[in-house]
Amino acid sequence: MLEQAKDGTRKVYFVDAAPDRKFWLLFLASYGLFVACLFKPPAGRKRFNVLGALDAITHQLITVTNESYINAQSVGDLLWKLHRLNPNIPITLVLDNARYQKCRLVFELANTLNIDLLYLPSYSPNLNLIERLWKLVKKKCLYSKYYSDFELFKAAIIDCLR
Repeated sequence: MLEQAKDGTRKVYFVDAAPDRKFWLLFLASYGLFVACLFKPPAGRKRFNVLGALDAITHQLITVTNESYINAQSVGDLLWKLHRLNPNIPITLVLDNARYQKCRLVFELANTLNIDLLYLPSYSPNLNLIERLWKLVKKKCLYSKYYSDFELFKAAIIDCLR
């Protein structure tokens, strides 16, 4: 499939979500103990989720974001987006085994849009290229950074992904 992608006869994307479990903890860490003693942290819990598809050849990133949860509908939105970008070419998605990616809704939509789903073995994030992107995002815009509010935090992630 990668050879076909190099020839331009197929698109191969590595797909994974970087939901709040990866970004939110770093946002909380940006407050630090010293800041927490001086200022009241924001009330409530906000989420910022990114579901991304990284082109294996061009490294173009296609995303679907939300502030609720990544679920099968989010994956469906990403499938439609990829299909619209590549209407006349076969598409293969390389995915992990997240429950929301292995459900009937995703299987049926992928089949309808003629998208092949290739699942990686369990516990093998090192095989998913997009994991390297998530690591870069954390390093560039989250490590040792302070964001005074959620909107600045979200903007930093979006800018980094651009």
